[in-house]
Amino acid sequence: MQTRAPEEPEVREFSAEVVGVDDRTVTLDHTYFYAESGGQPADRGTLDGTRVADVQKGEETVRHTLASVPEFDVGDTVTGVIDDDFRTYCMRAHTASHVLYGAGRRLLEDLGYGGFDISGEKVRVDFTTSTDIDDETLVELERLTNRTVWDSRGVGWEAVPTEEATAREDVAFNTKTEEGVMDDADTVRIVDIDGWDVAACGGTHVSNTREIGPVTVLDRSNPGEGLTRVEFAVGPSGIDRGADRHRALRETAAALETNVDDLAETAAAIRTERDDLEARVRDLERAAVSDAIDDFETVTRGDTSWRLGVLDGVDPNDAGEAAKDAVGDSDVVVAVGGDERPYLVVAAGHDSDVHAGSVVDDVTDTYGGGGGGGPPFAQGGGLDASPDDVLDAVRAWEPRE
Repeated sequence: MQTRAPEEPEVREFSAEVVGVDDRTVTLDHTYFYAESGGQPADRGTLDGTRVADVQKGEETVRHTLASVPEFDVGDTVTGVIDDDFRTYCMRAHTASHVLYGAGRRLLEDLGYGGFDISGEKVRVDFTTSTDIDDETLVELERLTNRTVWDSRGVGWEAVPTEEATAREDVAFNTKTEEGVMDDADTVRIVDIDGWDVAACGGTHVSNTREIGPVTVLDRSNPGEGLTRVEFAVGPSGIDRGADRHRALRETAAALETNVDDLAETAAAIRTERDDLEARVRDLERAAVSDAIDDFETVTRGDTSWRLGVLDGVDPNDAGEAAKDAVGDSDVVVAVGGDERPYLVVAAGHDSDVHAGSVVDDVTDTYGGGGGGGPPFAQGGGLDASPDDVLDAVRAWEPRE
């Protein structure tokens, strides 16, 4: 005995004979409770007033797990009541997933069905496809799905001989998630959305797409195994999500002193302006660092001119780039930055006969920290000394023999 729910999804109350009781697990001679399968959760409801906590398929039976040990026994006739709100939600959500897949047939290349799941807040469909589902494609999937809901297409189901079903190119199969659809059966249950989608499926469905209501596509992700996951919401959660997005769009438009229709163009213009401002600030910061290096103390040692100083509030990488820009062929530029555990950067011209890496190595040998580099440039950090102590060490530096 299997559940009658997929064939008669509108039934919400029924009477059945109890054929087995094992603690809290009950089996009936027939049932309209949907057993969890293929990504659709088990129905909620009661048996003779006791809450049904779970419904699962057995080899030949459907097992109803109750919230407590029942007072009835084998041979009794009980009344099953299925939670109307949750069953209706699952019917709408499951059919919506087929509609979304039908939209995918029209937008995505090399399409395959990789998974499906209904939760209380959202529904997911996993696609295998060679098409990159970008933002524009995601929006078009939502548009086509809602248009199909509006078109009020009929939804039907029938058992088709397995050999005939597997030979049809228009039927979407997923034996991984639709467990039991193929299982060596002589027939396959086919769900057909008129002129839109055909799929092997054992779930419960509405009889017309208009019963689904609005569909709000939420996001996409890549869960692995070559899949693209699209998540959407139906029912109250879908309506609330759509309203939240509309509110956010209008609030954003108001904050940017534009309207919703021009929001994308305005945002793009603001981003361009921001990028330009960031570039100008960056140029000004570099110029300020360059000016600071020009004002460094100059020390002549032999034929080499050393410029040494402290850079306040300058990132070590920025200091390094500025030092490299400022150094001449026969110069050495030394910059120290940071109040606690300062850094040191050294840039040496190729005619200076100074190995920048050796300077940094000797300073870190004295004051700890770490770093290194080659002849033209080196840097270190985490020095256990004040910036002035570091500069004094560089002033006293002598190349190793």
